[in-house]
Amino acid sequence: MTRIAFITGASGGIGQALAWRYHQAGWRLALVARRTVEIESWAQSQGLKAADYAVFGADVADPDSIIGAGQSCIASMGLPEAVIASAGISIGMDTSVREDIDVMARTFAVNNVGMAATFQPFVQGMVQRGSGRLVGIASVAGIRGLPGHGAYCASKAGVISYCESLRGELRGTGVKVVTIGPGYVATPLTQKNRYSMPFLMPADKFADAAFRAIDSGVSYRVIPWQMGVVAKLLRVLPDSLYDRLLAGRPRKHRQGER
Repeated sequence: MTRIAFITGASGGIGQALAWRYHQAGWRLALVARRTVEIESWAQSQGLKAADYAVFGADVADPDSIIGAGQSCIASMGLPEAVIASAGISIGMDTSVREDIDVMARTFAVNNVGMAATFQPFVQGMVQRGSGRLVGIASVAGIRGLPGHGAYCASKAGVISYCESLRGELRGTGVKVVTIGPGYVATPLTQKNRYSMPFLMPADKFADAAFRAIDSGVSYRVIPWQMGVVAKLLRVLPDSLYDRLLAGRPRKHRQGER
């Protein structure tokens, strides 16, 4: 029986790259995003057949919306073997600006609550079946905070901790919780960054490495491996030295900035 991958954020970036990699491996795709027209256009341009995929429109920031998409997937396609919560947003913030608190709330709604809501419809069925992969897309930015990037860094730190908690809850059930921590991946999300991005990785190369990590059931993997080394160093770097290293670093664009 053909395995099914349920992927959020599939209208572009990492989510779309992962969708293509799973298609290449012979999986059926359940593709989720708000911009369903873009997913359909991409699928047709890539030559996907109607039997290869289904599209589910949902707003990940709305728990009922994304839970409903998961339930529809189970009803129409069956229980997936892999659920990949790839949808995410990254916007700079300044805590002194009132509007940016709303940006932070939206970031958490998508990157954290949206991830938990993405997984929710599938947990019980996967446990009963005794197999499955619940995949959270975190970031190296979740390891230590970056000036002007508090909402995103905090949300991705939350992804890491949440997935770790869920992994403990599902231990022994046969359901694997996999945390993938991308470094810098060449996507529309990173194109506008005004700071250096060491070890920038093409999206297709990232997707291939992530596919292999997910398939192996590894609990946590930073991609590319060079950023994994950097991540380990960041964890042990004294605060005073870390702060000096980041002094004057360009900040992430805030909402509305060019």
